[in-house]
Amino acid sequence: MAPDHLRRRLLDLIDNEAAHGDRGVVTIKVNSLADPEMIEHLYAASQAGTRVDLVVRGICCLRAAVPGLSENIRVRSVLGRYLEHSRIFRFANGQGTGQPLHLIGSADLMGRNLDRRVEVLTPLVHPRHQDWLDHTLRVMLDAESPAFEMASDGAWVRVGPASFEPHPQRRLYEWASAQQTRRTHLRTGS
Repeated sequence: MAPDHLRRRLLDLIDNEAAHGDRGVVTIKVNSLADPEMIEHLYAASQAGTRVDLVVRGICCLRAAVPGLSENIRVRSVLGRYLEHSRIFRFANGQGTGQPLHLIGSADLMGRNLDRRVEVLTPLVHPRHQDWLDHTLRVMLDAESPAFEMASDGAWVRVGPASFEPHPQRRLYEWASAQQTRRTHLRTGS
């Protein structure tokens, strides 16, 4: 919980992935990434060989794909019809050497969220909930999803299909709707 423990815990989780080198994977989906200390730790993880995938809807002060600094960091921005508020943090724990950790919450990676507000990240332990988060991240990071990716010079480059369809938000909406419909049918037997 912020403001007391969230910053330190996130930094420790990033550093743990960095300790795994190229077996480490950090995946984060937030609206904003502007905290200098978080950025420095993500750069250090990249330099250790850790893959860092970021989905940042708005402000991003980190520079991706810079040789010697952040070549293992990819930043995507997915903008669409819906204002998304989900913040997802996934730490692979060395890909196969331990159980991945999934967190959701309200905190963006900004000083005001980490140091001056009450913000909470909650671990999700139920496998179905973890699968939902993994599915969301896969859709947002899919090469076939229309998005913008940050180039090493800080410019945003349009990637994915020429049209904005199938839009990741639409894919997630339809998938979630189908999951709920399937669960309702299973529960009612219809």
